[in-house]
Parts: sequence; C-alpha cells; structure tokens
Amino acid sequence: MKAIFVDANPTLSAVAERLHRADDLELVINRQPDITSDQLPGVLGDAEIAIIDHTHLPTDIARQCKGLKHVVFLGTGARSYMNPEELAEIGIEVHIIKGYGDTAVAECAFALMWASAKGFARMDREMRAGNWLRSDAVQLTGKTLGLVGFGGIAAEVARLAQGAGMEVIAWNRSAKSHPGVRFVELDEVLAKSHVVSMHLLLTDETRGIISRERINAMRDGAILVNTARGALVDEDAMIDALKSGKLGHAGLDVFVTEPMPKDHPLTKLDNVTLSAHSAFRTPEASDNLIQSALNHCRRISGKGVQQ
Repeated sequence: MKAIFVDANPTLSAVAERLHRADDLELVINRQPDITSDQLPGVLGDAEIAIIDHTHLPTDIARQCKGLKHVVFLGTGARSYMNPEELAEIGIEVHIIKGYGDTAVAECAFALMWASAKGFARMDREMRAGNWLRSDAVQLTGKTLGLVGFGGIAAEVARLAQGAGMEVIAWNRSAKSHPGVRFVELDEVLAKSHVVSMHLLLTDETRGIISRERINAMRDGAILVNTARGALVDEDAMIDALKSGKLGHAGLDVFVTEPMPKDHPLTKLDNVTLSAHSAFRTPEASDNLIQSALNHCRRISGKGVQQ
C-alpha cells in the first residue's frame, strides 16, 4: 500500500520524514501546501491512502482517485473539507485525529483570553504607530469562564483557568463531569460568564449555535474566544455586538472564511485580537499529529503501530 501526504507544508514535511520508519508502508510527501482540489487525482494516482491537512476533497474529485480507499485527515474538522458520508458511499473511509493538540490549543485560547482582557494587541499597534495608548483592562482573577463544549481542549483550558483563580462553568451536549467545573445549561453559561470560550466540533447541529439571540443574551461587555471553528458563531451578529459594545472583545483563531479576506470587517475593529488559525502549531502538537496519522496508515496497511 502507498500513502501520499498531498498538501504538506515545510514544517509537517520535516516531521513526517523524521517519524516515517524504514519498515513502514511507502509514504510520498507532496510538498505543495497550495494544491488545488482538481490537482488531487493526478497527485494521488493509484495510492490507497491520502493524508490531507487542509485541502478540500469534493466527492466528485474523490471519484476520480481510482485507488483511493482511505483519507487520513489531520485534525477533527474533516467535515469542513469533505463529506465523509458521501465518501463512505463510494468506498472511501475518512479517519480523523483527536487530542493531538489539546494542550497547544488550550494555551492559545488562554492566551487570547488574556490578550483580549488586557488590550495588548491594540496597544501594540498604536505604540508602533507612535501613539502612547493606555487603556483600562479587565482583571480576570475571580471572574467566570464559560466553556461551550467540553472535551480534551476544554479540560486543559479549565485547568489553566482554575490555576489563575477563575470560576469555571461549562455546557456540553452530553452529560459530563470534571473536577472543579460546574456544568449548567447553555443559556446560563452565556448569561453568567465574563469570558465565553468555544470548544465544539462543527456539525449541522452546532453550526451557528452562538446566534444573534444568544449573543444578545450574553453578559454585557463579555469576551468571546473561539479556537474551535468560525462557523459556530454568527459572524455578522458578533461583529455587530463588537461594534455596539455588547461584546467587549473577541479573541479569534478561526473564521468563517479562511484565509481571512483582505479588508474583512474584523480587521477594522479595535476590540478584536486575531490569530491565523495557528493554535495547534507547536512542535509537540505537530509530532503528535503526524505520529497519529502514520499510526492510522500502519493500522490500515497492517504495519505495527508506534507508541
């Protein structure tokens, strides 16, 4: 069997080369991070396994990949790039990778929360422009952090927030319990939290879950942090709330359209801190990610799994 990493950037190319074993199945690393969907059939040829980081795989394109039987998607958000059910109907199984970057993403969410509370991004911009901007900040110790969705990343955020003296409440679609975290209904999370942090997978049920009505029900001046998926939040409603002051600040690593278009309305707001969907980009997370991807390939091909 042969696996092809179709859209490898320089960082992940180097990690894949380092972690690929001599006794593994054949792995071809296509160093073309800007590959387009219509180029995939030519790159994959008769390969049975495609490793995909960020490239869309429409079902009609997948049909043209005659040998393709498995897609190993580097992350949990495969549905943003392909339709797993449609692919299953044509004999292609989609594998996702969970947990590889829980700590990395949690640290990013925590950092965006603090940067938002302290106004660092705006002060930095103004000082570089020659303006001695001083602004009041939000003191987070003793404040309430609300987690929307509770998996491995949210558990790490809770650990960090508890260490910083915050009260942590959470809502999850299924029943959960966690030391020091009080689980309540979503409406209570939104109404009581000084900071709301998103930690849900994007599905048909969760798309737009933070609607205009739910934003209006949040605490006045609350901070919204999103390191999950941009489409979980009604982006237009969020922008309106930021403009009006209903939301005090947003710390965002994910967006409805990525890469973010030039002159996007969010780039024109002072009370927004932006990062370019990079929460998971640490050496530790990259190693975990590629090792997990290779282990999927090893299981598929019957090779031994590396712990």
